Parts: sequence; structure tokens; C-alpha cells
Amino acid sequence: ERTYSRVPKSITSLLHHKLYIKGQLAHCKFALFHNTIAIPIIPLPFRNLANQKKSPSLIPPSDPSAMAFVFRRGLVVLVVALINAALVVATSLATAAEISSSNPLLLRGEEGVRDCSQYPYVAPTTLPTDRFSFPPDFVFGTATAAYQVEGAANTSGRGPSLWDRFTHDFPERIADGSSGDVAIDHYHRFEEDIIRMKNMNMDAYRFSISWSRIIPYGKRSTGVNKEGIEFYHRILDLLDEQDMDAYVTIFHWTTPQALEAEYGGFLSRDIVSDFKDFADLLFEEYGSKVSKWITLNEPWTYTIKGYEEGMFAPGRCSVWVDRACRAGNSAVEPYIVTHNLLLAHAAAVQLYRQKYQEQKGEIGMTLCTFWFEPYSDKIEDIDAAQRSMDFMYGWYMDPITYGNYPRSMIDLVGSRLPNFTTEESKLLKGSYDFLGLNYYTGYYSRNNPDVDPHHPRYRTDSGAIMDGTLTRNYVKLYKASRWLYIYPEGFRYLLNYTKDTYRNPTIYITENGRNYNVTVKGFFAWSYADNYEWSDGYTYRFGLYYIDYKEKLLRYPKDSACWFTAFLEKPSPKVQHRARPIRAALPRSLHLGY
Repeated sequence: ERTYSRVPKSITSLLHHKLYIKGQLAHCKFALFHNTIAIPIIPLPFRNLANQKKSPSLIPPSDPSAMAFVFRRGLVVLVVALINAALVVATSLATAAEISSSNPLLLRGEEGVRDCSQYPYVAPTTLPTDRFSFPPDFVFGTATAAYQVEGAANTSGRGPSLWDRFTHDFPERIADGSSGDVAIDHYHRFEEDIIRMKNMNMDAYRFSISWSRIIPYGKRSTGVNKEGIEFYHRILDLLDEQDMDAYVTIFHWTTPQALEAEYGGFLSRDIVSDFKDFADLLFEEYGSKVSKWITLNEPWTYTIKGYEEGMFAPGRCSVWVDRACRAGNSAVEPYIVTHNLLLAHAAAVQLYRQKYQEQKGEIGMTLCTFWFEPYSDKIEDIDAAQRSMDFMYGWYMDPITYGNYPRSMIDLVGSRLPNFTTEESKLLKGSYDFLGLNYYTGYYSRNNPDVDPHHPRYRTDSGAIMDGTLTRNYVKLYKASRWLYIYPEGFRYLLNYTKDTYRNPTIYITENGRNYNVTVKGFFAWSYADNYEWSDGYTYRFGLYYIDYKEKLLRYPKDSACWFTAFLEKPSPKVQHRARPIRAALPRSLHLGY
């Protein structure tokens, strides 16, 4: 259905191209290390059956010679397939040790990777693009989070955070038993890191401020850390020197441990006033240097992973969800935590708008969501997909847009869902100037009529099952990690859904539409460099730069960094583009309106 100018000629190339030829997806997965692997492939015996009087599959079972032919052919195919599989496995094992010690700079010379980096995946509904094809004010940047990159956990006056306590007390909850004590040492190396961002032609840097580095014990009344305050001034001053904008996240999951110990962190409404005081200090110190403030990063992830599943700090959940959880209630606590997160957000936004508007910045929130497709065209599954959107995306978007939770959540969660007062609802309604949106993947959603009434929890309250297998035939999807399935079309559907459902807000893609009149103003690649990936430790690499954790945390640009560098160069305005053909990935009737 689609013609490709280059077709991989070896297994080596296929490892990097991973092409789906039917026109749905042509995804390029970059690998940092590479050794040339020559794998002999034994061709399957082919017999032209076109000249046969009968197709073997149609020969009656009663024909002994035909049955023998079918059996022999099937046996040969099976044996050859097993030999091929053994060759691939043996070759891969033989080179595994060498791959781990290869020079990453050799990657650039490998044909498959070089070709692949020249032709990154382009969604079938978009135009060919370069920097000039975007509006002049469109922002490109990259992002990090304090705990994931800074390190320097026990120096310069920083107090312990929730994640320090979690990783030290429960190393078994982290994939490699590691912590963010050192991370990639961004605290001491931020100058070279920001220069690298600038050299990639990035317009902006999105980073978070560690609450316990600024206020070691959480409450402003207990004192502030001048070294911590100065550290972020130095980052902001360097960004200004490099003509890069600062997008600052106030809370990226690192609650001061002192507040967690005192009143349970975001399980208590007391956190709202302390969060407001923290935000006030940041606005006061850095407001003249920051163009965009983000109150919360992915509150859904913080809530569900930390208080429903127990995988993230503080590791709370019902014991029947995970026996490793020493305390928690997966049916109640997620709703309390999110409620207090939303109130803290509203308090910070109100403060900023009332006290700091002369700084002429903007304030918003960053949310993450998947896109949910109905598992079938049954009305029950279509409704389940909408409930899935409500419980993940609407849980936050409805309150900050309309002042209350989605009706489906109110009906299904009942008394376990906290209520907003009239005044709180007014503060929440319209409490963002822009929306940061993190989209990763798509899931099928199907109705679940068999919810256990004796073990309620957030995951089952919606009465919908997220089907992560994604095996339906009409979507070609590739699994890049345990939970991440590549489904770029879902991004477009999500942007349209946001525009139509939530009054077309200004959107910045803060981790990871213009033809559909969606107000997308920027894109931030996650992440600048490989870093500490929370419960996955250092086992996953999502950076534009490779970090050599065994050799002085040296940084090496991946092909993705080189691609961004070239892509973000500003070409001549004389460049003209031709539209690509558009092809829908799913039957139109099965989208939630798109």
C-alpha cells in the first residue's frame, strides 16, 4: 500500500527500522550501541503450486499422497523456522557482551541507523515538516525533573524528600535497587547540559524545582536554603544568556519527607497552605525570569502509582492489591490525594493571578493521559471508553475547566469521592492559562460488568477494563516497553477531544495538530538525557543524550539528538511542502467522535 525508497537488506537493518509495511506505522526505534551482526538465514523451501491441478489445501483428506505432501511440507517449514530462530538467538547471545561495551560514537557510521535517523516516523495524517513549517512562536524544548537528574541529594543544604525515603527504605521496589542520590549529577553539570540543549537548537528548557532543596523541612516558617535558591537562579540566568525560555514545574512528585512524616503529605488538606507558601517563594524569587509556570506534573501518575498501586513513593495501597504495601487504601486514598492536589493547584494559581501578574507570565498544569478506543462497536464498550477518559483525563480536566468532577465519577465512586465547596469550585474553574499535555500511548477499553464489590479500588471503579494487549487487527502497534505501545494517531484524537470537550485550551506537549484548529503552541521532548526513571531505576533510557553510568556519567548524543539538531535549524522560507495522503488507522465509527 505504500512504496518505500529504501528497504532494509539485512536483519541488522531490520533491528533499527522495524517497518510495518501496510501503511499504518513506519516506526524507527533508535538503539545506541550496535555491532554488525551477520545472521545466516535459511530460505524456506518454496514450491510453486500455481501449476498444480489442485491446491494442497483443497485436496480431500482421503488422498494419502496429498496428505503426505502436506505433512512433509509442514515438517520442513517447522524445522527451518526452528533453525532460523536458533541462529538468531545464538548470534544475539554471542554479541551481547560486546554490545554493552561498544563505543557509542561508532553508531553514527552504521548504515541502518544512519538511514533510519534520516527518516524518522511521520504520522500518516501530517505534512512533511521542518522548523520553518511551524509558526514562528512555536516552542521546541526538552525537559527533566529534579529528582531524576540533579543528584547532590545530601549536599548544599537539601532536605530529604519522599523519594529519598522510599528508595532507601524499600530498594526492592526499584527495578535495579538504585536511587536518585547521584542521578546524572545535573546539579554540578547543569552548565554543560544547558549548552548541549542550546546546541540542539532548543528554544526552552522545562525543569522542576526540588521543594526540599529550597525549603528543607517543607514549611517556609522553618527556614529556606539559600544555596538551593541560588542554584536555580544560576540555571535561570544561564538560560537567559543562551536566549532560552524557562518552563518551571513547581511540583514533580518530591514532597518533603518532613511534611510526609508530620501529616501524611497530600493525604492531608494541610498540604494546601504549605504548597501555596512554597509557590509564593518561587514566584517571588524567580518570577521575573520564568515565562511559564506548571503547578503539578502528571498528578494522575503521582496518585495512582503512589497511592493505588504502591509502585511509586510513598508506596501505599490496599494489601490485597500488593502485599508489599505496608499501609494504604486503594479505594479511598487516590481520591483524597487528587482532591488535595487540585486544591493546591487552585491556591497557587489564585495567588499568582492576584499577586504576580505584573511578571507577565502564565501558569498551568501538566496532565498525562492515554487515548482509549472502544474494544468493539458495542454500545457498552463505547461507553466504557468514555468512562476511561473520564477517570484518567476528566478527573483533572473537568474540575479545572468546569469546577467539578465528571458525572460518571460522581455516580460510580459515590461517597468515596470528596466534594468541592462552592468557593473551591469557583477557584478551580478556569484555573489554567495553558495545558501541558503528556501523551504516550493508546489502549482499548471494554466494559467490565464483573467488578468485585468486596474489593473496590480506583482501577475497577470505572467499570471499564484497559486492554493492554492491543492485538486487534486494524491497528498496527509496537510495544517499546512494558506499558508503552506506539499509537501516534491517538495523539491527534486526543487533541481534538481536548479542543471540543474543554474549550480549546492552549496546549504545550510537555512530554513526548495544527490542521485541526487545535491550539498547540509547543513541544518538549522527554527527556534531555537518560535519567532515573522512578521505580524502573536506571533500566530504561528515554534521553536524547546517552549517559554512561559506568564511566563518569559521560554524555553522548544519540541519533535522536542529532535529528533534533538538524530538524530545528531554521531553513529558508522558500521551502515548499506537498501534502501526504491521509489514511485513518481505525474505522471512523469506533473513534470517540473522530
